[in-house]
Amino acid sequence: MICLGIESTAHTFGVGIITEKGKILANVKSAYTTKEGGIHPSLARDHHEEVAESIIQQAIQQANIKEQDINLISFSQGPGLSPCLVVGKEHARDLAKRLKLPLVGVNHCIAHLEIGKLLTKAKDPVLLYASGANTQIIAYDNKKYRVFGETLDNGIGNFLDRVARNMGFGFPGGPKIAALAKKSKKYIELPYIIKGMDVSFGGIQTNIQQKLKNGFKKEDLAFSIQETVFAMLVEASERAMAHTAKRELLLGGGVACNERLQEMCDIMCKERKAKSYVPENQFLTDNGLMIAWQGILQQKQATKTYKQDIRPRERTDDIEVSWKS
Repeated sequence: MICLGIESTAHTFGVGIITEKGKILANVKSAYTTKEGGIHPSLARDHHEEVAESIIQQAIQQANIKEQDINLISFSQGPGLSPCLVVGKEHARDLAKRLKLPLVGVNHCIAHLEIGKLLTKAKDPVLLYASGANTQIIAYDNKKYRVFGETLDNGIGNFLDRVARNMGFGFPGGPKIAALAKKSKKYIELPYIIKGMDVSFGGIQTNIQQKLKNGFKKEDLAFSIQETVFAMLVEASERAMAHTAKRELLLGGGVACNERLQEMCDIMCKERKAKSYVPENQFLTDNGLMIAWQGILQQKQATKTYKQDIRPRERTDDIEVSWKS
């Protein structure tokens, strides 16, 4: 069984190809970026339309297979930006119809978790899912991946993007904040907003805007931002691990590429005599491979009825986990 998966929830159009044994055949992507300002859904959609066919063909070539060797097509149904999701759905549908293959839509958040488990060999982890629009702390319980904590307003990645935009940088902002943070060790006190296992970034963003107007150095603020918001995420994750009695933490999402966040998670886990798992960066950021692997897991739900639609607001805990015993 070989599955081709298409990811298009936000800024990335990605295509991955994988076997049912977990052998990676291809993982190709193209991301929409800007020199200033944030992500514009319609422009991201245009980017996806422009690169889609090329990325699909590059993935097939990288996998060194023929189209006829593919057995299943999967695509990210949601959550995500509707204009972007539609592009992935339509290309997945058209490819499946042309090749007369079954098609399955999958949940983007769960795909992050499952590809991380596959690649790191984590057994039953708590997932710290830190990406653009999504910030959730997820763990399996009673046939669903439950959300034990999440953001009450913005996703961590969107928060970093907005801060970077206020500093005059383009999209994505997280890497620019990370680079700035390495130039300082001066901590400036910021609001620390955590309620149980939920976090909030809106008040911190407002506070930073005020500090920028008052002449605080960008590098000092960048350092302080990371130390504050990552500590919030680590604290919430530790509480979830204590609550669920799980001894593995798995990182997922584009913000999880941040070395300081990885370091803080590793320190916390060592203190708890637990393990922290981090996949390679190409599998932390949005990618088609995770969608392909989730398609393999859900292959029994695949159908040749091609009227499946996108689910922009679908939650992680909406999904019945039928593939896990």
